Amino acid sequence: MSILSVRLSKKEEQILSSLTSILNVDKSSVVKHSIMELYEDYIDRIEIEEFEKREKQGKVEFLSSNDILEELN
Repeated sequence: MSILSVRLSKKEEQILSSLTSILNVDKSSVVKHSIMELYEDYIDRIEIEEFEKREKQGKVEFLSSNDILEELN
């Protein structure tokens, strides 16, 4: 495990302190959670862009709930 030193502005420190109080966790947990959320957002954007590209190429197909139920039977 590594240690990271981060400089924060006063406003950023206030936000971090507020989050630690609201969430009842330590600063490290808030930062780690924020990193994972940001990474998940990034992965979601990639998936959305790939979907939109396939959609423009006419390679996307949607099924109704009835079609899905028929396929399951």
